[in-house]
Amino acid sequence: MRQAANTNTMLSSSHSPTAATPQLPTSARRSTRPIAAAAPSPRPRAGTTPAAAAAESLLPRGLRAELLPRHVAVVMDGNARWARARGLPSAAGHEAGRRALEEMVRLSRAWGVRALTAFAFSSENWSRPKVEVDFLMRLFERVIHDSVAEFLREGIRLRVIGEISRLPVSLQKIAKETEEATRSNSQLDLTLAISYSGRRDIVQACRKLAQKVQSKVLRAEDIDEALFADELETGCTADEFPYPDLLIRTSGELRLSNFLLWQSAYSELFFTDTLWPDFGEADYLEALCSFQSRDRRFGVRKL
Repeated sequence: MRQAANTNTMLSSSHSPTAATPQLPTSARRSTRPIAAAAPSPRPRAGTTPAAAAAESLLPRGLRAELLPRHVAVVMDGNARWARARGLPSAAGHEAGRRALEEMVRLSRAWGVRALTAFAFSSENWSRPKVEVDFLMRLFERVIHDSVAEFLREGIRLRVIGEISRLPVSLQKIAKETEEATRSNSQLDLTLAISYSGRRDIVQACRKLAQKVQSKVLRAEDIDEALFADELETGCTADEFPYPDLLIRTSGELRLSNFLLWQSAYSELFFTDTLWPDFGEADYLEALCSFQSRDRRFGVRKL
């Protein structure tokens, strides 16, 4: 990804859209080690509450339950480069990228992260060739459709944000049906940003508030950050955790690419050279441990 506002999908979009997705050779497949393979946590520290101690006993060594980010956001990048480096077609990188997201969802739920937001397709990506965009829309539909049973079994609530009206009707339908089916789930809030733009998100929030002022539902002087945040597309996604505590970007790119611009004002940023398909348990653990070492002051000087 080389454009500032260009975002890879969970199965990146820089592939040949008409090519069939191949089965990866055994040597190129991701490792899907069970969580139990992680090093066990040490004995809970003195003074740890019973609830925190129970949670911490399930975590890999180095993670502390009370210091975990509640909401993690991720810009997934590097699928095509991963495939090229292995002499594989881009579609193989997209499949590997999909598995990387599935693994991150699994680990987030198991480790106690409460919300995960993934940038799947930006508003700017609509300018790509129609055949490529059409392929991606079908891909998103398949990914959501194939995940419904797991979401229900694992207590995962799905939300899709972005300019939904631009999506194919069939994709809108499966997204809406899955959102309804998983509405009561509470183990993990999974948000997919499809046709999403952080700038557009801010503009549409301004328009909604302006309309309320014009219709005298709201006074201009009553508008504050909380009211503004309610009008953002994330206002109804991660109800308890609307702002990402940690934002991760892979593949060595050092920018936000128009992702959650308002919401990430105080997010801790973690950039890694690891390409998205290679971003596995060890990489996620590194990002979480880095987050736990940060001193989050939110502009306040600590004495």
